Amino acid sequence: MRTSRWVLYGALAAGLAVIYFPLLLVLLNSFNADATFGWPPSTLTAQWWVRAAGNAGVLAALWTSVRAGLAATAIALVLGTMAAFALRRYRFFGRDAVSLLLVLPIALPGIVTGIALNNAFRTVLGVGLGLFTAIVAHATFCIVVVFNNVVARLRRMGGNLDEASADLGADGFTTFRLVTFPLLRSALLAGGLLAFALSFDEIIVTTFTLGTGLETLPIWILNNLFRPNQAPIVNVVAAVLVVVSTVPVYLAQRLSGDSAGGGRL
Repeated sequence: MRTSRWVLYGALAAGLAVIYFPLLLVLLNSFNADATFGWPPSTLTAQWWVRAAGNAGVLAALWTSVRAGLAATAIALVLGTMAAFALRRYRFFGRDAVSLLLVLPIALPGIVTGIALNNAFRTVLGVGLGLFTAIVAHATFCIVVVFNNVVARLRRMGGNLDEASADLGADGFTTFRLVTFPLLRSALLAGGLLAFALSFDEIIVTTFTLGTGLETLPIWILNNLFRPNQAPIVNVVAAVLVVVSTVPVYLAQRLSGDSAGGGRL
């Protein structure tokens, strides 16, 4: 048993090292005074962070990413919640097929989704590519995480509380406002945080739907990755992207864990 435990610990450590050691290198290189990234760093500096903070391209890309992420998250919260209620509370023909169609976008390869949406916007709908089309594209897979969170919470809640509220004379809106929504709040927040994280670091679908003249932060990194004079700033932006993507996921995990624990009580 002791040997098996240490083997599992070793495998866990190796797996974490493979995943996170390269990320730590990116963070460390963002402070590397050597623009050629000599290893190990001879001197550490914060000058690249200062330059990144004043880089017009970085700031514009950051603002585009934030706008796209917030808008896609808002759409996902509304549509994902409505879909979860419809599929959880009502039975109708084709319900399982609709549920599959809702979760399918997150399983499809990004390049397939991007090409399909690009053709739909430009050829079928005649809509020019821009921030709006990117927001709609991001919302297609952001809906999935909101939908899954809300469905899971509704499944744990059951229908007893809603029925008790109706027995006491409350109408549907009052029941939702005073009973259902407070119990769903943490699931909605967790789903929204995950949706924002997915949208913020998406690059493949964005490449096919954002059009020219605009850049999100991941696209800015890709476009400047092989420019020697921009390499130090790229490391800074990559480090920021890792943090911005990680924090919402961490908070969503904590919210999901806390709410699950509260449900068991």
